[in-house]
Amino acid sequence: MTQAALHPMLNVAIKAARAAGSIINRASLDLDILKINTKSPNDFVTEVDQAAENVIIETLLQAYPDHGILAEESGRAHGNKHSDYVWIIDPLDGTTNFIHGFPVYAVSIALAFRGKIEQAVVYDPCRNDLFYATKGRGAFLNDKRLRVSKRTRMSDALIGTGFPFRRGDNFKRYMKMFEEVMTQCAGLRRPGAAALDLCYVAAGYYDAFFETGLNPWDVAAGSLIITEAGGLIGNFTGEADFLNQREVVAGSPKIYGQLVQILAPYTRVIKPEDEAAAEGGEKTSAADAVAAAAAPAKKRGPVRIKKDAAASGEDAPV
Repeated sequence: MTQAALHPMLNVAIKAARAAGSIINRASLDLDILKINTKSPNDFVTEVDQAAENVIIETLLQAYPDHGILAEESGRAHGNKHSDYVWIIDPLDGTTNFIHGFPVYAVSIALAFRGKIEQAVVYDPCRNDLFYATKGRGAFLNDKRLRVSKRTRMSDALIGTGFPFRRGDNFKRYMKMFEEVMTQCAGLRRPGAAALDLCYVAAGYYDAFFETGLNPWDVAAGSLIITEAGGLIGNFTGEADFLNQREVVAGSPKIYGQLVQILAPYTRVIKPEDEAAAEGGEKTSAADAVAAAAAPAKKRGPVRIKKDAAASGEDAPV
């Protein structure tokens, strides 16, 4: 898909991502003067996050003033809260890496229409790598078509993950998952930017990825890029409801099936009625109208995998 053939909304998202990337690259040259605030322990926001988010929102709303916005730093404060179109934005995924000069971070922008992701851009300003997808038209890195890996055995698989880092995260639960996956795969990696991790699955660099504690803006764009590259993404039980569940697993179909089998016992899926009860009868999650419905259109039931199928690398029913 050449630049000229791109969907107009995707072109605007690319323009916004590159503008944010320019701000980030300029700021990376002067990290010693960077102003850093702490949202919570180990969770940082910089003036760069905010400047990048502002230029993204300005670019998108200039082109589509009636669209809605769901952004990491400003939530739903901008745009039309009742629009069928909602842009889901992470202006700088990997802020901790950025602060330290570790060159793994990205801009993530997705467009949901009536709760389904239709456009996606993840831009890595360090490498000038642009990952993008339009629903039904494939996923690309720059001008190269992306396909997930063809590996079929967990013992050959390289798997990405993200460590829990916020107060209240369940470290013991994660360490059990970590140990179980680590002993069954070829290697685990944790670069620290979930949006890029998902793109690396789409590109076949990883065979799969899993993480807990993620927000919709961390995974929205990457989720479409993965499915358009022939991969699967879901929550730990293999269902399509993952954006508002704070758990995600993605991968090439055969490795995905085997990883779901490992992770399913660790699921913490939140049912709508449970969330409503916890919130005193009202859902007030940041994702509001988008997150519950922003998963891919086709719902999958729980993945049930025969042990011999997982061991042999056969296709797992989904």
